[in-house]
Amino acid sequence: MKTRALSVSVAIALVAVGGFVAWLMSADVPDFATIRARWQSSEAYLLDRHGVVIDSARIDYGVRRFQWVPLDSISTALVDAVVAGEDHRFWAHDGIDWRAALGALRTNLTGERRRGASTITMQLAAMIDPASAGQSSRRGWYEKALQARDALAIESNWTKAEILEAYLNLLGFRGELEGIDAAAQLLAGKAASGLTVPESLLLAALLPAPSATPERITTRACGRARSLGTSVTCDEIEASARTLFDRAAHLSGGATAAPDLARALLDHPGQRLETTLDAEIQAVTRASMSDRLRGLTLHNVRDGAALVVDNESGDVLAYVGSAGPASRARHVDGVRAHRQAGSTLKPFLYQLALERRHLTNASLLDDAPLNLDTATGVYLPQNYDRDFKGLVSVRTALASSLNVPAVRTLVLVGVEAFRDRLNALGYSGISEDGEFYGYSLALGSAEVSLWEQVAAYRTLARGGLYTPLRLRANDPTQAPVRKLAADAAFLVTDILGDRAARVATFGLDNNLNTAFWSAAKTGTSKDMRDNWCIGYTDRYTVGVWVGNFEGDSMRDVSGVTGAAPAWHDIMQALHAKLPSHAPVAPEGVSQAAIVFEPPVEPPRQEWFVAGTELTTVAKVPERAERSRIAAPGNGLIIAIDPDIPAERQRVPIRARGATAQLAFRMDGVSLGAADSQVLWPPQTGAHRLALVDASGDVVDQVLFTVR
Repeated sequence: MKTRALSVSVAIALVAVGGFVAWLMSADVPDFATIRARWQSSEAYLLDRHGVVIDSARIDYGVRRFQWVPLDSISTALVDAVVAGEDHRFWAHDGIDWRAALGALRTNLTGERRRGASTITMQLAAMIDPASAGQSSRRGWYEKALQARDALAIESNWTKAEILEAYLNLLGFRGELEGIDAAAQLLAGKAASGLTVPESLLLAALLPAPSATPERITTRACGRARSLGTSVTCDEIEASARTLFDRAAHLSGGATAAPDLARALLDHPGQRLETTLDAEIQAVTRASMSDRLRGLTLHNVRDGAALVVDNESGDVLAYVGSAGPASRARHVDGVRAHRQAGSTLKPFLYQLALERRHLTNASLLDDAPLNLDTATGVYLPQNYDRDFKGLVSVRTALASSLNVPAVRTLVLVGVEAFRDRLNALGYSGISEDGEFYGYSLALGSAEVSLWEQVAAYRTLARGGLYTPLRLRANDPTQAPVRKLAADAAFLVTDILGDRAARVATFGLDNNLNTAFWSAAKTGTSKDMRDNWCIGYTDRYTVGVWVGNFEGDSMRDVSGVTGAAPAWHDIMQALHAKLPSHAPVAPEGVSQAAIVFEPPVEPPRQEWFVAGTELTTVAKVPERAERSRIAAPGNGLIIAIDPDIPAERQRVPIRARGATAQLAFRMDGVSLGAADSQVLWPPQTGAHRLALVDASGDVVDQVLFTVR
């Protein structure tokens, strides 16, 4: 009987053991590739055209994970420290450290201090399968058994290197930090590959109790350094700990070269958005802007933006929306923000006039005081330097950015026509009717963005061919559309690249001059609120804006001293090893030798649209000018000063191009011949001043008011 009972017991035991072994073998764990594919960063990443990470944005605020790091990109010092501290027989066991397990069983049964026996593989199993992790750090025997079962399965299907790699990427280090990439960057301020021995010992010492005090972690790391027999001293570990736990001094996480784009384009965890940017060009552009803005601090300049575009493809190579170290509004995107254009619209005005044959590059324009009648009163344009140059050619007027000639050119082409041209070039915000902008549109009173500016100037650089700019790698390419006549576009480009022609305003030595061929234009808006420099070579178009996002004025800053130095530095970097060549004249353009009579400018070779060539450029005779009232201006309001005796107050009335055959008539009463100035005693009320010929017909008239 006893023998039979013993046999039954043995059989039951064998069945139980067999069942347990079968249960151990029944684990179904995912393979390494599945775990790697399942892993997702809490961040989204902005990549350049070569796959380099240039910026990131945190999307998931439940945990902080960065990128998955391959084992061969993790410091060997960290790997050694973690293995020594967590599972020193890791390389020898098959998932379960049986010696440690028996030791833990003995100490737990005898009531001694609780001792753990979890291997790195078992810890990894708990990370992969939440059911085996239990509800707390004091897991029950069943959870331990589950971990052991899963660990055996992992070891039979994974390599040791894969186990370590997954373990280090899934580990929780401290607080919300999960994975070695986040821990290394946010605690040590570096990539996992660069961790030193002291930093590695400290990070490994975090694992048994991630929330422990810095003092306890440092003490544990020092003890581990001694047990490993390293040459690192506790003083070195303590010095590293002071940096490691000073969270305020740590990085926010990874590259931050394009924060404006990261905020605008990244929207889901783990996203890896490939752009057209070039990491090296982005870094150079950002550094140039930061350096320049530091130099402008004393001039009340805090903000700046820059855009670099490849002319052929339209790919945006650098996008710096905000670069000012002293900025008070870092989240404003200066590339997309709309600001007054200043003189940067003038090239398109002259291009339109040349295209329509209203002017040639040699045509003379009078840079002299001008008043124009408008619906709101008299418009009196002034040059930047408050000086007038007299008769100048179109070449000089554009290159030297003279205001009065630009306004005269706008009178020729018409405000509506110019508005339509700007809108067609992509300045979508310039959409009101001509009366809304008036003649000040020639001087850039409309608001534009740096994105629009660079797109339009790139069209000039390409001889009038337009395609949209590309920012994402998967943005579609489009067939070019002709927006500007090629012949007139070439003439404008030749002017913008003419160093001699800009001397009148900018002098011989200025930041628009480069060591290679380039074309450029500056602009400064009203009250020095916005400062631009936009230009191009045969390869790139670069635009720079500086100012203040809040709109307050800069002090003593112009386009050539504010934005131009940064533009110059960026262009020099782009062409450090790359030449730039002037464009080849297209069909329909010819060159001729010209002289001026009188010699207001030296003789030269000048480009012309075919059919408009000149050899002699002469001033229009005085008698050929249209007679008109020069003063007072139409719509003028004149105030009588009560402190000055009435008999001493006079309003000067004069005409331009008038002869003795013309006369002034005020409110129907003759004031005498118009070939000399008349001093009229002001009378309150509304008045009509007419310039009449011998037969009494009105040649010109103005309305003004005296109060």
